[in-house]
Amino acid sequence: MFSLQDLALPIIAAPMAGGASTPELVAAVNAAGGFGYLAAGYRTAAAMTEQIARTRQLTDRPFGLNLFVPSPSDPAAVAAVPGYQELLRPEAEALGARLPESIPADDEDWAAKIAALLADPVPVVSYTFGLPRPEEAAALRAVGTAQVATVTNADEARAAAELGMDALCVQGPEAGGHRGTHSAAVEPGTEPLLDLLGTVRAVRAAADLPLVAAGGIGDGARIAAALAAGATAVQLGTAYLLTEEAGTSAGHRAALVSGEFTETAVTRAFTGRPARGLRNAFIDRHAGQAPAAYPEVHHLTAPLRAAAAKAGEAQSMHLWAGTAFRTARPGSAAELTAKLWSQV
Repeated sequence: MFSLQDLALPIIAAPMAGGASTPELVAAVNAAGGFGYLAAGYRTAAAMTEQIARTRQLTDRPFGLNLFVPSPSDPAAVAAVPGYQELLRPEAEALGARLPESIPADDEDWAAKIAALLADPVPVVSYTFGLPRPEEAAALRAVGTAQVATVTNADEARAAAELGMDALCVQGPEAGGHRGTHSAAVEPGTEPLLDLLGTVRAVRAAADLPLVAAGGIGDGARIAAALAAGATAVQLGTAYLLTEEAGTSAGHRAALVSGEFTETAVTRAFTGRPARGLRNAFIDRHAGQAPAAYPEVHHLTAPLRAAAAKAGEAQSMHLWAGTAFRTARPGSAAELTAKLWSQV
């Protein structure tokens, strides 16, 4: 079974759902001696298997796949979604977007994805937003897949270790995109990544699991600090957003380099889950308004976000980015990976 401790370079390209993670990005990071993840979030099982097949065409090295773990939203939060819809309606109409009148159930095609990964295993599967059922984890273990749990606090780390995860991805508050809290209703902690690593290290001491540090890492100094704090490897997402192989949208790329955005903020406004992105007018307008209903709010705002992207309205787009967004640079992902390690 593959272990993250076997990496030539302890640098991992984070799974970025929504299109930024691509087979080409995975292959480029792998070629430099690092490790790349595909993102299965928001994809069907069929689309996931297509990306796996494409990745195998591009690299013969181990790679990973990240799954979003579905969980039911709190009924009270779901009941508040129509009210949020009415708040957003004028803004959507101004952009020419039509908000959905009903939101179907969405379990991320979970059962089909697990079945596909059992029939055609990948070296590593990681989980975000929760943990698999014990029988699912055991089945994947039996086919030789190593499993990594994303954790944001000590309790989540303890639950993951007890389930038999092979490694823990410790995600600090500096990370771009969604925080990987195991409940959408939980307000994520603010303990800085390096301090959080120490907390999780104490929790899993008996299991001696490898730790992957994630959040706000964009240069060699930060990588070195995370490794010195006990991480086996580091995971970077925002740093790769401008690379040639990333599937980052044109609008997102433009926003990252425009100089228009000077800070990031954590918001539920776009999806109902806390997520960090470039602070824009949409985040400011709807601070504290979105219910903690995921994926309901995600589906509600999807047409609005798509219309904003089409119109180039960056102030209404979800521009996920971590606190180290200023370190993102265009170029080859393989060259970036090598450069980061040379800085270390």
